[in-house]
Amino acid sequence: MAIQGALPVEFGTVFPHGAYALGVEAITDFETKKPQMDKDTGLPLWAVDVIDADPEARGKAKSVKVKVAAEVCPTLPDEVPGLPFRPIEFERMSVMPYVDDNGRRPRVAYSLRARGVKSPGGGAAGRKPTANAAGKEGA
Repeated sequence: MAIQGALPVEFGTVFPHGAYALGVEAITDFETKKPQMDKDTGLPLWAVDVIDADPEARGKAKSVKVKVAAEVCPTLPDEVPGLPFRPIEFERMSVMPYVDDNGRRPRVAYSLRARGVKSPGGGAAGRKPTANAAGKEGA
C-alpha cells in the first residue's frame, strides 16, 4: 500500500515547544491574481505566519507558513499583553513532503496545513467552526 497525499500529524509533533502567530493573509494565485483555492475543499486559502517556539530552531526552520482553507479569514487567538505575537495551536494538521529545487542543490521540504486554529489548550479561535475547515499544506 503506497501513501498518497498529505500525512496527518499532531500539532505537538510539528511544534513540540509551541508556536506563535504573527499574522494571517489571503493567498493569491500568482497568475490569475484571484484567491488561491484549496483543491480538496474548494475554499480560499489563508497563510498564517508562524514562529516556532523551539529554542533550537534556526534560520528557515524558525518561521514557517501554515495554510488554512476557510470561507472567511481565520480569527487568530488574542495577543499576549506586551508581546507582538499570539500563542496558537493548529487543529488536524497534516504535512506534505516535497523536493525544493530552488537552491543550489535540491532538498526535502515540508508543506503544512491545518483544519483550524485555536488558543493553546483552549477552544477554536475562528468565527465559527465551519469557517476554519481546511486542507493539508503550508508554504
